[in-house]
Order: sequence, then C-alpha cells, then structure tokens
Amino acid sequence: MATQTLVEQFRREVGNVTSTTDERQLRMKSRDFHWYSPVLTPQLQNCRADVVVQPQSEQEIETVAAAAAKRRIPVTVRGGGTGNYGQSVPLKGGIVLEMTRYDKVTAVNPGSIRVQAGALIQTALGAALATGQQLMMYPSTMKSATIGGYLADSFAGIGSIRHGIIRDSGMIQSLKIMTLEENPQAITLTGDDVDFVFHAWGTTGIILEAQLKLVPAERWIDCIATFPAYGDVIAFGNAVFDSDLDVFLLSAVERRFAPFYKRLNAYFDGSRHAMFSMVKDSDVNRFFALAGTFNGQRSMAVSDTESAAANLRRIHETAFNHTTLMALQVEPHWTYLQVVMPNPFEPKLAEEQMQRFGDEVLMHHEYTREKSRCRIGGLPLIRYTTEQRLNEIMRSFENDGCVLNNPHIFKLEDGGRFDPEGRKMAFRATADPLGLMNPGKLRSVS
Repeated sequence: MATQTLVEQFRREVGNVTSTTDERQLRMKSRDFHWYSPVLTPQLQNCRADVVVQPQSEQEIETVAAAAAKRRIPVTVRGGGTGNYGQSVPLKGGIVLEMTRYDKVTAVNPGSIRVQAGALIQTALGAALATGQQLMMYPSTMKSATIGGYLADSFAGIGSIRHGIIRDSGMIQSLKIMTLEENPQAITLTGDDVDFVFHAWGTTGIILEAQLKLVPAERWIDCIATFPAYGDVIAFGNAVFDSDLDVFLLSAVERRFAPFYKRLNAYFDGSRHAMFSMVKDSDVNRFFALAGTFNGQRSMAVSDTESAAANLRRIHETAFNHTTLMALQVEPHWTYLQVVMPNPFEPKLAEEQMQRFGDEVLMHHEYTREKSRCRIGGLPLIRYTTEQRLNEIMRSFENDGCVLNNPHIFKLEDGGRFDPEGRKMAFRATADPLGLMNPGKLRSVS
C-alpha cells in the first residue's frame, strides 16, 4: 500500500491526468469477476488500490508510468474488469491504471484493424463490420471487455472453432506497449514477440494499441439443436468439427442449464440437451441435417435482426463463462472449473461423468481448434460446498485424462501453460525493470 503522502506526490506529478481517491471508486475499480470463485473471493475481496487514474492519450499514459516508476508505486492495468481470476485486482494496492478512456479505433484497412487498448471489443467489431469485415474472434463479454484486457488475459473465444485459439490464429499482427520505468519507452512487437505480453495479465508491459487481422464478414445464424442424450450432443459436435460446415461457435450444454437461459426457454426448455451454435447462413440446413443423424432436432435458427426483434439472448452470450454468470444470477451457490478434455473426447466419457457427479456437476463443453486439431474445453458448473470437495472433483476430472486449468487461483503460472521457454520473463526484465507491474500475480517472482 502506498502512503497518503506518496499518493499525493504522484497525483501532483501526473497533473491533469484524471485521477481519484474516492473510496467507492477505489472499491469498484479494484475488483473483477473473481467472485465467480468462492475460493478467490475471501482472498481478494479486501484488496484496494490507493489511487485510480484514467488517461486519455499515450502521452498521459507515459506520464503515469514515469511518475509511478519514480515513486516506486505498483501499477495494475485494468480494462473492462471482466477477468475471472483477479487479474486486475491490485494485490499490493498502489495505482489502478484504467484504460477505458483510451478507446479509439485508429484505422480500419483491408485485412486489419488498429485499436487503442481501452476500446470495447464490440466497438472494434462494429467498425470492422462497417467495412464488410469482422474480427476473427471475441469474448462472450464483448459489450464490456476491452481489446487490451482480452489480449492480456484470455486464451480463446467465440470464433476459436473456426480460427483456432488466439495464440495459433495469427489474429494479433502487432502490439504496441509501454515500459514501466522513469523514462518509459514505447515498443512495437510483431510476429512471435507479441507472446511477450499476450496472456501475461499485465505483468510484462502496458498494452497501448493492437493491430488485429480481419477476415471477410459472414452472416452468422444463431442456432440451437436439441438431443435426447448428452452423449449425442458431443458426438454431433465431434462430427461438425470433422465436417466442412462453417461454424463460428459450438457450445454444448446439458438440459439442466435451461433454468438459467430464461430468454431462450421457448427453444431450450430443459426437456432435451442442446448445442448452441453460430452457423454460416448457407450451411444452416446442412447443420441441422447432420444433427438429425445423431437424434438431433432443429429448435431455433434466427438472424441478428430476428433475435433483436424477439428480445432473445444472443447465442454468443450463452457460451464460455457467460453460462456461469447466468447460473449465478439465478442460484448463487454455483462455481465452475476449466478443463481440457481428452482427445478424442468420447461421448461415453461425458455420460459417465454426468452419472458419477449427479446434481453436483452440470456439463458444458466448448469446441475450439488448436494447431488444426479439435480442442474441447469443459466449463462444468459445480455446486459448491467446500474447497476440499471442489479439489476432489478436480482430481476426478484429472483421473479421466482431463487437463485442469484451475480458475480458483490468482497466480499466473498455476492456471496452466504460461511461459515454458522463459521468453515472457526475460522480456519482463526490460519492460518492468523495477518489478512494479501487477505484483503478486507471478509465483516465480518473490
């Protein structure tokens, strides 16, 4: 925690950069969606920044970085605050550098878009669509998540079934970052070097701007196919992945999720299990024909316009961790896990796990692509009782050959593959020589 005197000195040095020490603002800007986890909540709920700054230009960000370095005050960079593991929670207090006012789309060209880090992803997508292009992927939270936050914290998203996970997709063409030192430097990273800051939780530099690859826009139809058995849903998903159908989302949920999908209950009423998908308009009929070979039925196929007119929840908001959010809005005892299923993922294993866990675990699987291979991520809902029981469930999934990416931790290395070759940490010595960026999040740094 920075002393009051130190904070006052910092605020004088940043001059006209918007800043606040209002207690309500400090509390709001010091939390994210870590409350999804009953394990993280008691560990992080009392962490507070000492000051929040909201720069609007690169010059103002440089001023903040220089003053923070001069005064040796920790800095936690924040976008929309939609992370689930405490990524933007300031463990050591200090400065929360909120980027949401640095939010311009600076260029849209054939095949690329350049966006400031605080821009909402929905804004970037809209700018791309206006030119007949679209982003390769985006999170289910695109209405509130920022470009910088998404690239600093995430792994995949809506569109990863088509284009691959972020790391493999070629989506990030370049990242402009700023170092945190008394004389901050702006550095543009390209090629493999973007990995220095991608999925590093803001520990290896301040992301200023991203240039992202665009692809031709398609007309995606929100589709729901329903099935009598959850194993049929998984078998169908495997078949879709192996087909030439053009899909942008493939999200499997069992029928017990229906009470959480209130605005879609006319199409998903809990009597059957479901595959929620975004399908290219010209492939919709073939999509449902393939579902029929796995005992599937066509339940819904609506365009953007039809969905809006009927006030339906958009399909991209029923995927990834939006499922957890919808469940918690109905019943607060739920939490979740993140696991990578064995490849191949046999429908029989899904059925066995459902039988083993009963009402304690609800099954949900997201289809993505990694190095051209099918990668199925499980995001099951867990009826939380104790941390010991949660750990037992984790071990049970691991015993089935699943790889656990634990969402109930706030150490970056503990959540899965982080920096196996040591490149991020080597770059961190250049970008953050004083060790002030998001301190406490790296287990390998004392």
